[in-house]
Amino acid sequence: MRLRRVLVSVLAALALLGAPAAAGAEDDAPISWSVTPADGSGPDGRLFVEHAVDPGETVEDDLAVRNLGAEQVTFRLSAADGFYNANGRFDMLRSDQESVAAGTWIRLPDSVIVAPGATAVVPFSLTVPADAEPGDHAAGIAASVISGAHGDGTGVGVESRVGFKVMTQVTGPLMPAFSVEQVQTDYLLSWNPFRAGDIAMTFTVVNTGNTRLMVEGVLDVAGRRVAFPAEGERRSEILPGEERPYALAVDDVWPLFGFPADLTVAPVVSSIADETAAVPPSATAHFVWAMPWPQLLTLAGVALLLIALLWNRVRSRRRLDTLIENAVERGRAEARASDAAERL
Repeated sequence: MRLRRVLVSVLAALALLGAPAAAGAEDDAPISWSVTPADGSGPDGRLFVEHAVDPGETVEDDLAVRNLGAEQVTFRLSAADGFYNANGRFDMLRSDQESVAAGTWIRLPDSVIVAPGATAVVPFSLTVPADAEPGDHAAGIAASVISGAHGDGTGVGVESRVGFKVMTQVTGPLMPAFSVEQVQTDYLLSWNPFRAGDIAMTFTVVNTGNTRLMVEGVLDVAGRRVAFPAEGERRSEILPGEERPYALAVDDVWPLFGFPADLTVAPVVSSIADETAAVPPSATAHFVWAMPWPQLLTLAGVALLLIALLWNRVRSRRRLDTLIENAVERGRAEARASDAAERL
């Protein structure tokens, strides 16, 4: 029994927050549902919940669970600490992990029964502890079902969850801060002398303050400027205490022995408070070596070939000169021998 519970926890899956999810066993009707913030009458258009709350204060809010399937379903409701995963997507702790932060501030019913095609509005409350630290705190609320398990206890159940983000900013001094660490710049050489190489830079941004940050910046290297995020991409958000690796690439750069590389990281504070919190950008200078070894080897090969051709030409000229001198000397010797014979 314990092993089955462990397997259920290991196989627990979190769907895209805020998007409809579907689950169902092979012999069961598929279950599809969505979970969104709401007011007393139903979904209110919010994508996530966001509140600025004083320490010790409680705020009331609502969520809506919509059953998109054809059967009545009992959905399990839960709240947990939130975080951004390595792909920059918001996630929340699995059901087998214990929350210790903002996920414990939320109170809501354990479950809700929703008829097919119906939407249930469920109230929940968020109470900030009196000793909570100022700044941003993340949690998530989800509705889940377990599919794949059988009533006789056989099979492995898979928990599918769908929910939304709950951001709480505890009022008080906002102190945005960050650091740029593990900066590494490399020139990726192409051994084809007629093909340019690439410059690759990796670094990690660590949020050392108490506000969430939207990261952006620019890399200037080899006369080129690379902005991140790229045009059309969204800025990644980093919560307090989190860190995120970044990788930038500059293609088709000819090796000219080396280039200065200037990295500027300029996060934007994502704050719901009335005050404007700002953080100064960070600028770091680096130098990337770009030795043109293929080109140098090619030039060396061409030079050796020219030297060999010139040396061969010199040797041929010397050999020809020697043959001519020998022929002239033989002619002279024959002429002297002929003159001597005539005198006799």
